[in-house]
Amino acid sequence: MKISIIGLSLSSSWGNGHATTWRALIGGLQRLGHQVTFLERDVPWYAANRDLPRPAFCDLHFYDGLEGLARFDPLLRESDLVIVGSYVPDGVAVLDHVLGLSVPRLAFYDIDTPVTLTTLRRDCDAAYLARRQIPLLDLYLSFTGGPVLQVLQQEFAAIRAAAFYCAVDEECYSPRTVPQRWDLGYLGTYSPDRQPVLERLLLEPARRLPDRRFVVAGPQYPDGIDWPANVERIEHLAPQAHADFYAAQRFTLNVTRADMVAAGWSPSVRLFEAAACGTPIISDEWPGLTDLLPEGDCITIARSTDDVVQALRDMREAHRLAQAERARSRILSAHTGRARAARLVALIGEIAEKGKPRAGQVTGTGRGESLTASAARR
Repeated sequence: MKISIIGLSLSSSWGNGHATTWRALIGGLQRLGHQVTFLERDVPWYAANRDLPRPAFCDLHFYDGLEGLARFDPLLRESDLVIVGSYVPDGVAVLDHVLGLSVPRLAFYDIDTPVTLTTLRRDCDAAYLARRQIPLLDLYLSFTGGPVLQVLQQEFAAIRAAAFYCAVDEECYSPRTVPQRWDLGYLGTYSPDRQPVLERLLLEPARRLPDRRFVVAGPQYPDGIDWPANVERIEHLAPQAHADFYAAQRFTLNVTRADMVAAGWSPSVRLFEAAACGTPIISDEWPGLTDLLPEGDCITIARSTDDVVQALRDMREAHRLAQAERARSRILSAHTGRARAARLVALIGEIAEKGKPRAGQVTGTGRGESLTASAARR
């Protein structure tokens, strides 16, 4: 297939989780023999922080505004599938433009589904998606599964709603042999709704365990945060350094956005990356997490500061390593870029076979189906 994608960013992972998600998916598509072109709005904050300006697995082009995008109209018309992603600048206008081209198949990949639905309910339209556009899409790929799929089809009239979780690039994320530098680390851009959880599950444990070492990597943290002396700060970490970063931690912390905790069934790409690298994970709690990684067997769920302190102090080394290995096995079996690419191809095949059904049909996982089963089905 020829697939064209208009997304937030592929070239730069600075301050966003979209780039690594797109890279894993497109890498998987390329390995399955598909031809992908990615169109990215040329904006200064990503232009100044590009860690993948010339990807080997697809064609990457930059455009300036809608007039610049229009020069790719012939490419879009000739594509078997066009995907527009969430948070694309001027995304509503971009989607209207693509809809006007009558492309063979059009999908929207919402990497921010709970945030999108909250905004649509409050403001009618998001900056990157209008409510009126949802029924016009052939496929709504949702970062979030579970009950949200029913919401998309019943409340927002999506024709086809499919759970389409992020994925890890198995060729980039694997166990590494490096010296362990930290007892607990966290990788993520600053977010006000995540910060109280980071305070409770990393900064407070650091204060209680002054002899242990901690690290927080990611940009945009405000100056007023009271960082304990034993917490190292790294402003930005390029994806090429992620695997070594995870390997240097005894445990890594997963913290989830509040909207995604409320929706459930929204695994973070950082969760998949850490598991693929064989790093034991301590995570906040949200619905659907134990479907993916059973508590105690594959992951430690922390509901309080005490839970983190106990894991760091008391977990036996054999159990820590076994937990990490079981998590790695589960993620590599169903949540790689190749697995997600195969799922996309299967979904497009269903569209071609069944034609355009009535609005409200759901494709993919609901509440009763595990994340692993849904991704591994094909």
